[in-house]
Amino acid sequence: MKKWQTYLVLVFIMMMWGFNVPALKTLVTEFSPVTITSLRIFTAGVTVFIILAIMKKIRKPTRRESFFIIGGGLLNVVSHHYFLSVGLTQTTSTNGGLILGTGPLLTALLASVILRNRPTVIKVIGFLLGGIGVSIIVLSGGEGLGNLNSGDAMVFISIFSQALSFIIISRAAKTLDPRLLTGYMLVFGSVILFIIGLITEPGEISQLDEASIGIWVLFLASAMLATALGHMLYNHSIGKLGAAETSIFLNLNTFFSLVGAALFLGEKITSYHLLGLVFIILGVICGAGTLEELITKRKRQRFYSKKQHNHHF
Repeated sequence: MKKWQTYLVLVFIMMMWGFNVPALKTLVTEFSPVTITSLRIFTAGVTVFIILAIMKKIRKPTRRESFFIIGGGLLNVVSHHYFLSVGLTQTTSTNGGLILGTGPLLTALLASVILRNRPTVIKVIGFLLGGIGVSIIVLSGGEGLGNLNSGDAMVFISIFSQALSFIIISRAAKTLDPRLLTGYMLVFGSVILFIIGLITEPGEISQLDEASIGIWVLFLASAMLATALGHMLYNHSIGKLGAAETSIFLNLNTFFSLVGAALFLGEKITSYHLLGLVFIILGVICGAGTLEELITKRKRQRFYSKKQHNHHF
């Protein structure tokens, strides 16, 4: 797959994840957050294994790969989803959105420290532009920046866990197919989350039979499309592009969740949101390395045309 095709796939994933936000809001108001999250992720994990079985891609992981699965599952599934679902109930959506917007920058910093993957000046500018775009969108919500509290700390732990898991995924992708890694991580993480749900939300599982068919259709769409297909493709992209370059696309998530809220929950899109989108797109172009590739291509073309010109004379 060519780089631009991977970029298109990532934009499609961000649209799915963005539209998934209003769906998740609906699900966590209908059910207890931790219990329903564990069931949604388990359904996603089973879906991934069904897809991989059709593709004949399932194999037993090695002992070393099992450590990556456990580490990735605990960080990407258990810690990220638990602290996010609990943290968002204790803070404003403005604070939560801004903290989540630091994800790409955190991933780039961790990649440069752990993987010795130093980002270029243009990429750093891209991460900062993306952060500005996310800030414009989130702060234009009118809630204002509330005082930092324990909920904000939980959201930060959630996004830090996810950023750290991307480093593990990029390491594991060298020997284990990232899509298979995704399946193992989702199933393992969901079982741990379900146990946490049984302890923190006792008796809440009895709520499940009270939900309407429409809610269950929403649940399956969220689990099978956004979580299963989305994570499979995203982790596959990490294997192709690297953790930092892939994470810059997460900034688009904020904009698409806004579009989803406008389409499904009747919320308004303002000129501030569109301004934020411009910064996010500029951030993606710089942060994903697209601008650098164009500059290198131009320099190469100029060099060859100059060489041919001199050779002509």
